[in-house]
Amino acid sequence: MDISTTTDVPPPVPPQPEVAERKRDARGATRPGDRIFLGLSRGSGILLLVIMAAIAGFLTYRAALAISKDHGNFLTTFEWNTNIQTPTFGIAVLAFGTIVSSVVAMAVAVPIAVAIALFITHYAPRRMSGPVAYVIDLLAAVPSIVYGLWGALVLVPHMTGLFGWLDDFFGWTGVFSWDDGAPRSMLTVGILLAIMILPIITNVSREVFRQVPQMHEEAALALGATRWEVIRMSVLPFGRSGVISASMLGLGRALGETMAVATVLSPTFDIQASLLDPGGGTFAQNIASKFSEADEFGRDALIASGLVLFVITLVVNGAARLIIARRAEYSGANA
Repeated sequence: MDISTTTDVPPPVPPQPEVAERKRDARGATRPGDRIFLGLSRGSGILLLVIMAAIAGFLTYRAALAISKDHGNFLTTFEWNTNIQTPTFGIAVLAFGTIVSSVVAMAVAVPIAVAIALFITHYAPRRMSGPVAYVIDLLAAVPSIVYGLWGALVLVPHMTGLFGWLDDFFGWTGVFSWDDGAPRSMLTVGILLAIMILPIITNVSREVFRQVPQMHEEAALALGATRWEVIRMSVLPFGRSGVISASMLGLGRALGETMAVATVLSPTFDIQASLLDPGGGTFAQNIASKFSEADEFGRDALIASGLVLFVITLVVNGAARLIIARRAEYSGANA
């Protein structure tokens, strides 16, 4: 007897009309509310792009008017004088001060913020973690001018001891040499900015660490890992992209901070090798301090510096997106 080795495959059953209708409803193809929400979401995204383009166009136009009359090199001139017949101004000092103060702030704030977030999520008892997180949230609500007044009245007078210690032990490097002047320097500004961005980085990192899959931590504990080994093998790799995002948010505030820096810093519009000597300035501080007394051309020059800050912010955020994309394997979507 012949036994057939082939099986008859039944033809595909066409979807029922009600099934196809349910699929279209799930995709939002027929529901009015879904169509309205889709239109509003799409319109919001387009509106954001239009606003960004309008800001960039305005800044570029006004900056071009000022740069065309600049008698110095806009990128390398160590001077800002727009009230003379031959206006000369440049952003070299402002770019240096903005970058240095932000780097100092990030170097101080990021390790402390990550440590606080890990303490709240993995070490502190429940009765303590709640109040500590609440206090951190309150710090984010403090206005910038309050931080600036606190920095000028409290932080600056108490920085002399730290400056003297740094000069005694590390003054030979030139970066921490001090001439016993007022401690209104880039290091003081960086520490103040670190305090200001600390709540942002802490809160975002805390929420990221809370999203770590419980099975990852339980598996590490089952293998005999200690608490720190669990954090090192499971928590930090999972939350790395989130910490980077939190750091970029903090960096964005540090780059654009105005009133606090203007209150604490005593700029001399010069680049100093030492972080403990007055000098430099930032884009935002320079705009805030000179905008009220500037004429129309001076305002255009300040807008030109604002354009540079705008570009720096876009570059920083773009770099952060690239870093996060390269570390997509650590994101929650792939966990």
